[in-house]
Parts: sequence; C-alpha cells; structure tokens
Amino acid sequence: MQAWGEAVWAGPRWETFLRGVVKRALAGDETQPWWMPRRVLTVSADVDDTAGVGAIWILWRPKSSREREHIALLEWFGEQWRYVGGSSGSGDDPVDVDVLDVSNGGGVLSLTRSLDPPRSITAAPWISCVKVRLGRDVSHVRIGVRRIEVPEQRSLIAVWTSPQISRGVRPVIVALGRDGAELSRIGPHDSLDTHTWARLREGS
Repeated sequence: MQAWGEAVWAGPRWETFLRGVVKRALAGDETQPWWMPRRVLTVSADVDDTAGVGAIWILWRPKSSREREHIALLEWFGEQWRYVGGSSGSGDDPVDVDVLDVSNGGGVLSLTRSLDPPRSITAAPWISCVKVRLGRDVSHVRIGVRRIEVPEQRSLIAVWTSPQISRGVRPVIVALGRDGAELSRIGPHDSLDTHTWARLREGS
C-alpha cells in the first residue's frame, strides 16, 4: 500500500479514483478496477444515494503479510462526490465467518453539511460505516431498509447517516439466504449476531 498509496491516497488522483468507484457502484457495476487483480487490490463500496453518502473499503495485498487497508467516506455536495475523511492501517486478522460478522469501520462528521445554513456543526449529520463479512449461504444483506447483494469476496462495507447524538448506533443488519429467509441478524448495540448466540447457547 505504501508505494501505490503514496502516489494515490492523496490529491486529485485519489479523489478521481474514489469518484470512479462510486460511479460504478451507482450504476450497479463491479467496483473492482479491471486493471488491478484481487490478489493485489480488493475494493468494496456502498453508496446510499438517498442520503448522499458512500463508503469505500480498499484492501492492498489481501490475505498476505503485507496486507493494508484504507476506508474512505464520501459525501455528495456541490454537484459532486467529495472525500470527507477516512482511515488507513494494517488489515484485520482473517475471520472464519459462519453466517455474519460485523466490525467497526469508523465515522466522520459531515463537514460539507456543516457549512450549510445555519452553519451549525451540531446540526451536521454523522457518516458511519462498518465492515461486514458473510458466510457462504448468505445471498443478500439488509442494512436498515436497504438490501445489498453479497459480492464474490463475501466481504463488504456498509454506510449510513445518523444524528451526532446517536452516532454510535448502527442500523439493524440482517443476513438473508438465497430463498430470502433470514439466517441471522445483529442489532444496533449487539456484539454478536443471533446465529452465533444460538450456537453458544447450544454448546453451553
């Protein structure tokens, strides 16, 4: 990530790359750049065009000792998608997911909205995201009221907005099977999903 990142993770090339990913996501196309193999770069994106926010999860050298990740948050403002913040670091340890696993992705204050009248930072919404990993039997995941198809790599990023006062509260996340049946869910304050809790109770 360092060699490629130093050239791309800042400046015009970075924002152009992010806008291209958002554009493909809105069109329902594959967000993975065609010119970069998944063993080198894996890209997952989620865009809530109703709320005007997007999140992009980039893994550099996934599943290797050199794995790094970057999470970028974007907002629609001034007739274009703008990068409003993000984070970089080493990738997570591999997770053996049976059905549903959710880990924190981060959040940022909607600075662009805070510039609108009445120019109050406290009135600006909070943009949040989480990383979601899913088992083989999961076909779709529901984030609040939005339904998202599970990508080939079984991992995705989910984004939403909320008032600052409830910025630590995520939507209900539900894993759905190929027949549309609910396989598991995790609530706004839960640490584990219902499927995992059921297995733990059976083993106790």
